[in-house]
Amino acid sequence: MGFRRKKRKIFNNPARQIILTKPNPIRSFITSAHIFWEFFTGFMFIANFAKAVSFFGSAREGLPPRFYEECEDLAGRLTKKGFAVITGGSGGIMRAANKGAFRADGESVGINITLPKEQRANMFLKHSREYSFFFSRKIMLSCASEVYIFFPGGFGTLDELFEMLTTVQTRHSDLVPIILYGKDYWTPLISFIETKLQNEYLTIKPRDTKIYTLVDSVDEAEWYFDSLEITNPRTCKIGLSNLRKNK
Repeated sequence: MGFRRKKRKIFNNPARQIILTKPNPIRSFITSAHIFWEFFTGFMFIANFAKAVSFFGSAREGLPPRFYEECEDLAGRLTKKGFAVITGGSGGIMRAANKGAFRADGESVGINITLPKEQRANMFLKHSREYSFFFSRKIMLSCASEVYIFFPGGFGTLDELFEMLTTVQTRHSDLVPIILYGKDYWTPLISFIETKLQNEYLTIKPRDTKIYTLVDSVDEAEWYFDSLEITNPRTCKIGLSNLRKNK
């Protein structure tokens, strides 16, 4: 007697059920309106800050303590230079950056996402917005600042980093400074990018590795920041600069 393979019921898969479900016009309209409203109010929100720097990094507390301390210090220094500090609004590195800006009596801003775990707004936010959709939040974060600083983090941080690298590489975004903080963490990834992507597989060009800059201390990051000579708000291709001028 041969072994009879049990048939898998594909309709028990929730994702499959959604794909096979007939679209509901009313639900589609409500969702579209919700997305539009998040974009509209989001752009109006970030237009309130003439100059800004965004901090990215892990929402968890498992990194070596120096990263949180140095992130807070760096955020405080940049705040005193007249920059608003924008983060994802949660804990970990984001909390440290907002804390530094808050204690320096600057603009501490959070652009958060509604999630069942981890994404709890920290207590050092002076201004905040919460989003239901990842993609609308990512657009806000990618248009919010003149400089982007990436501390060590997980999948979310890497996703946001490669999103920024891709939009800059493909000229869908202005050429904005991207700072990677922490040589021990970022060096293996940079090595992979340069040896595999650039040299071996030729999937990127040498100029693409110039999009980011690696630093390993607060002083080094501040020195590089000062060398940028940022005088005008960046021009987001969606028209953010015009919104800021009208404020």
